[in-house]
Amino acid sequence: MRITTRGRYALRASLALAKMGMNGEPVSINSLSGEEHISSVFLEQIFFKLRKAGIVSSVRGPGGGFSFAQPLEKLTVKNILEAAGEDLDITFCDKRSKNCEWVGECMSHEVWTTANEKVKEYFSGITLSSILEKNKNSPQLGSMKT
Repeated sequence: MRITTRGRYALRASLALAKMGMNGEPVSINSLSGEEHISSVFLEQIFFKLRKAGIVSSVRGPGGGFSFAQPLEKLTVKNILEAAGEDLDITFCDKRSKNCEWVGECMSHEVWTTANEKVKEYFSGITLSSILEKNKNSPQLGSMKT
């Protein structure tokens, strides 16, 4: 597993949106871009994926922008990363694959599938609201460097 820049930026921008949009007002891509120092073009691509996954919704026009389509208590790091297109498997190992020459003989299969499940379980246990709560006294939450 390797989380790409897109995945890291998706999480950073989501946290910035959570912080900046606490009053429920939409937040513009330009505001998020300025807060996180991420290209607005790149953020548009990321937020297109997040919107398609139902994580955020958008409002067009003056005063428009993005807001969350779900409560922060239900949005997990796993949701954000997968919506951004990240593969959370640490390795591809699927005994059912017809391309695997070890089907039926692989003793390590359970090790890899369990590890993959643990990684997904870990990211599923972290909600955006829990990150905000943990960092509520941090003045730089919107500018976390990753």
